Amino acid sequence: MRFDDQSVDASELDDQRGGGGGGGGLGRGAVVGGGGAGILGLVIYLLVTVLGGGSGSGGAALSQPGGGSAGDVAQRCNTSGAIDKYDDCFVLKAFNEVNEVWTAQFSRGGQAYTKPRLVYFSQAVRTGCGAASAQVGPFYCPPDREVYIDLGFLDQLQRDYGAQGRYAQAYIVAHEVGHHLQTLTGTETRMRQAQQADPSRENELSVQLELQADCYAGVWSTLANTGGNLTIGEAELDEALGAAQAVGDDRIQARSGQVNPETWTHGSAEARRNAFLTGYRGATMSACGTVPHN
Repeated sequence: MRFDDQSVDASELDDQRGGGGGGGGLGRGAVVGGGGAGILGLVIYLLVTVLGGGSGSGGAALSQPGGGSAGDVAQRCNTSGAIDKYDDCFVLKAFNEVNEVWTAQFSRGGQAYTKPRLVYFSQAVRTGCGAASAQVGPFYCPPDREVYIDLGFLDQLQRDYGAQGRYAQAYIVAHEVGHHLQTLTGTETRMRQAQQADPSRENELSVQLELQADCYAGVWSTLANTGGNLTIGEAELDEALGAAQAVGDDRIQARSGQVNPETWTHGSAEARRNAFLTGYRGATMSACGTVPHN
């Protein structure tokens, strides 16, 4: 895949790598794309809650510098070849392009788009949703309106779950910003209210929210491609679909030997793949209004 330019904007980045967080815990349902512990224990918790993605291209681990100020990241990422060489530069560039596309799309509808912030962290981080460890995986915190990513954990997911390729990373970013769209449109608030009104539907509603975020990631992919923000082809599409399937609840639970659809919070591999394709083919937010969750 190719971006339309090599300029990286770090103005929305908060680089907390090396700072750590700790203490406390996440409120149940507080983060979107993270989540509560599974019934099979900590190992399943580490896997079910994560949204997917990997590091590098073609399975090769890439160099990953430590943290620094946003200005330091911007300086390094705007050097020749940095986007291809460094995961943090690539993810930040993808984040830039996701926001650029949604800013333009909202503007066409006469609406203002408020960008989320991107937080890089290592090991643990404090958020408006509580304290989180890297084991939660990439997540979005609605009160903060921030996307949180531990890039080291993405490496682990690539190795263990085969979510290979650069566009798998772009899919993760687009999915998390999809949760930001749900905050801006009020969908996330309505879902939480519905969960409180009928706790028996908590997992079902969570799955619907996650699949809609997958769908929004598909919409962004088409809009970015047709708008010239980046160039993607069948190889990139396959990477995104592979990542979506790799983090399906059934695929993850199958590794433990026990698949229980009643405990799913993100959707099956097939549902996640189909949700992305729904958005990719529909290319509008309205196409994601109702997403199958079976």
